[in-house]
Amino acid sequence: MPKYNAKIYVTLKPSILDPQGRTVERALSHLDHKNVGSVRIGKYIELSLSGEKADVEAQLRDITENVLSNPIMEDARWEIEEEK
Repeated sequence: MPKYNAKIYVTLKPSILDPQGRTVERALSHLDHKNVGSVRIGKYIELSLSGEKADVEAQLRDITENVLSNPIMEDARWEIEEEK
């Protein structure tokens, strides 16, 4: 049965305030990195799955949209590649 590695990226939607990102942005400015702006903080998740690719993609879509992210506040995308 084929095995896949998935990478999931979850970030706040642009319209949602990101206080953690703002805090990092201010800290970088205080450390003389004054050219850094618009810092946004997100989540990165890795999963291993096995099965037929279409089934794995459907399962990954469900996991991403219903477990790992809040679609009202967050954007999520994923990448998948077959293990070699």
